[in-house]
Parts: sequence; structure tokens; C-alpha cells
Amino acid sequence: MNNLFIFLAVKQNIFSKLSEYFSFSFVRYAFIVAILISLCSALLGVSLVLKRYSMIGDGLSHVAFGAGAVSAVVGVAGMTITLPVTVVTAIFLLKSGGRKKIMGDSAIAMLSAGALAVGYLLLNITNTSSSNLSGDVCTSLFGSTSILTLSRSDVNLCLVLCAAVILFFVICYNRMFSLTFDERFAGATGINVSLYNLLTAIITATVIVVGMKLAGALLISALIIFPPMAAMRICKSYRSVILTSALISVFCAFTGLILAVLYETPVGASIVCVNLCALIFFSLLGFLKKKIRNT
Repeated sequence: MNNLFIFLAVKQNIFSKLSEYFSFSFVRYAFIVAILISLCSALLGVSLVLKRYSMIGDGLSHVAFGAGAVSAVVGVAGMTITLPVTVVTAIFLLKSGGRKKIMGDSAIAMLSAGALAVGYLLLNITNTSSSNLSGDVCTSLFGSTSILTLSRSDVNLCLVLCAAVILFFVICYNRMFSLTFDERFAGATGINVSLYNLLTAIITATVIVVGMKLAGALLISALIIFPPMAAMRICKSYRSVILTSALISVFCAFTGLILAVLYETPVGASIVCVNLCALIFFSLLGFLKKKIRNT
């Protein structure tokens, strides 16, 4: 009986704490943005993972970090330089990866390491008198409570982005299906492969740049990779993988942010760890499902 009273007291304390936090608009904004970015990342991630372009997200996030460092040095708004540079890089990586897989992998590795090195070097050179340089770099790389300082304009940007991604997938579902599994066949049926690859590159780069505030440059790629990989453990069709991946991603983002708010843990790391737990859970579920089917 005592254990029951303790459990109820803890539960009531958690709910009262959450209700208190949700009374602040910036916390509600953080949850909206986290869910929308995770949804967009999962939708894009399915095609990228199936086309073996998973590491493009990782490479683009590093490039975005380097471009953000340049923006800070020049003293202009982050999006002014970061978004165009990341979009151009995404187009280059998708084109190089389509011609030759090894060349694409090498390009991602070179751009990732180079962008990180240049960004960190620039921040060190221009902020030698700053005592909070390590904190700024850690925030950019791993994400932080900056997700809790979002403005209404940030939320509106994420709403527009999420609407655009969902609309793109609904209208172009059949074309994206063909492009994901066989670009040559898609081109033979009259689909403009270059145009759709260009649109995919632009949307992917935009999602990564916007999502860096949520998970940081080093962790944002996990939001693209983990949910589709988890969904593929139990789903067999393209449509079911997309829907399941979206549900997993949204659930993990919500749960991770709840844990970060309650226990004051890093937001990006909390969300990615929940995604990792989901991947392990669905991998075990898929293994058990396969075992039962074979017996």
C-alpha cells in the first residue's frame, strides 16, 4: 500500500510539473517544432536510407555547422549563408553519389571533416577572448536548451516546412517510390529524375538546417536514420515503412523532450537516445516475429 501511495505521489508530481511547464509558450513552441522536425526527418529518411544515402544527412549537418561558423564570423543572420551553402552541398552530394557510390562516400567524408575543422578553427580565431567558446561549440554540435528559446517565427517556419514536405510526399508518392528503388526505370517512364533529386536535396538541406537547433550538428542525422531503420524491422511495404517511421519519430521526439524537461538532460541527446531504444525494441520485435514465423 505504501508503494502505491509513493507511486501516486510521484505521478502527481510529474503531471503537476509538466502542466506548469506547458503553461509557458516557449515550451509549447519547443514541442511543436520537435514533433514537426522529427516528422519531416522521418519522411525524408525512408527514401535516403533505402537509396543508401543515409550518411548524407550527417555530412550536410557538418557543412551547416561550418557555414554557421562563417555566418557568425561575418556577422550576418545564420540562414543567409547556412541554408544556401547546405542546399548547394546537398545537390552536389546527391549528384556525385548517383554517379559513383565510392565517390559519394568520399565526398561526404571530406566535406564532413573539412567543414567541422574550418568551422571550429574560425570560431577559435575570432573568439579567442570569449570564455564561453566551448559552450557555444557544444551547443552547435549536440543541441541544447536553445530549443526552449524558439520564437513564433521559428514555429511558423517549421509549420510551412512540414506542410511542404507532407504535400511533396502526398503529390509525388508514386514518383518517389519509383525513384527510391530504380532511378533508371523512373527515367524511362518519363519522370524527371534530376528535378526530383534536386527537390529532395533542397528539402533535406532545409530540414537539417532547421533541425540543428533541436539536436545539433552531430545528432540531427540520427533523426533521419533511426526511425526508418526501426520501421523496416517490422514493416515490409514502402507505405507501411513511411507511416510507421513517422509515428516512431514523433513518439520519440515527444518522449525525449518530456524527459529533457523533467530531468534537465540535453534535448538532442535525449531524443536520440529514445530513438536508439526504439530501434533496439523494434529490432527485437522483428527478430521474434521472424522466429515465430519460421517455427
